Amino acid sequence: MDIGFLVIAAAIFVFLIFFFWIIPVGLWISAISAGVRVAISSLVGMRLRRVPPQKIILPLIKADKAGIDVDQNQLEAHFLAGGNVDRVIDAMIAADKARIPLPFDRAAAIDLAGRNVLDAVKVSVNPRVIQTPNVSAVAKDGIELISTARVTVRANLERLVGGAGEETIIARVGEGIVSSIGSKASHKEVLENPDVISKTVLAKGLDSGTAFEILSIDIADVNVGKNIGAILQTDQAEADKRVAQAKAEERRAMAVAAEQENRAKVEEMRAKVVEAEAQVPLAISEAFRAGHLGVMDYYNLQNIQSDTAMRKNIAGATEHDDK
Repeated sequence: MDIGFLVIAAAIFVFLIFFFWIIPVGLWISAISAGVRVAISSLVGMRLRRVPPQKIILPLIKADKAGIDVDQNQLEAHFLAGGNVDRVIDAMIAADKARIPLPFDRAAAIDLAGRNVLDAVKVSVNPRVIQTPNVSAVAKDGIELISTARVTVRANLERLVGGAGEETIIARVGEGIVSSIGSKASHKEVLENPDVISKTVLAKGLDSGTAFEILSIDIADVNVGKNIGAILQTDQAEADKRVAQAKAEERRAMAVAAEQENRAKVEEMRAKVVEAEAQVPLAISEAFRAGHLGVMDYYNLQNIQSDTAMRKNIAGATEHDDK
């Protein structure tokens, strides 16, 4: 009998646990006491739709106490869509206290877009300062200036869905700083009045198409970098020098080739002379055999050659003495 009683008691205990799980009576009582009408069947339906009732009822109670008009079905649909119901309600409450219009549909769209809607409301109330990285720009006189800027932005809730983020703001501000410094005739103008850059950049409307509204752009620091103009001129001079050296080397190579060609021609002519000289004895022999040349003629020819050689030697000696 004792065993049967224990089995019955255990069954009742398990049934009560399942009952209070499927029907969150405590949550229902909390909603009723807070003045939020919620039917028990609605809580059971949430369980069946795999929606945690506390994820819907607690934000609903919070919204009702803050005077925010939202519907239970809206909250449940936003949860099923993958949104953060509690954060959306907190954002709507913060926006309402700051007198910023933020309907539920817009807040839900911002949240489903992957942005932190509560943080966006905070930035809309308390503007954020974005520090840009070092931006390098060159003035017309060739001097490089390295500057940083602080951009004060406020979130624009109407453009938060589909609007560009902080990276776009930083990129546009950097581009504006480069173009502003590049338009100056001298880097000294920028160093004397850094606010000229911020005014020029701010007037370009860089927040167009972004999720933020730029309130101010302040140049935090400006440092002088390298003399880019002198470096470019030096590089150009070095390049011109290399081109001239290459052309000179080309001309030298052509001269060497021409000299070698002339030497080859001279050697060829010498070879022809030697060949012709080798034919002279043969011609004399042939003349002797044919009877066209006598002995006295040959002696006269030898005398003429000796006389010519002697004159060459005398002329060479005279030139050597003159030197």
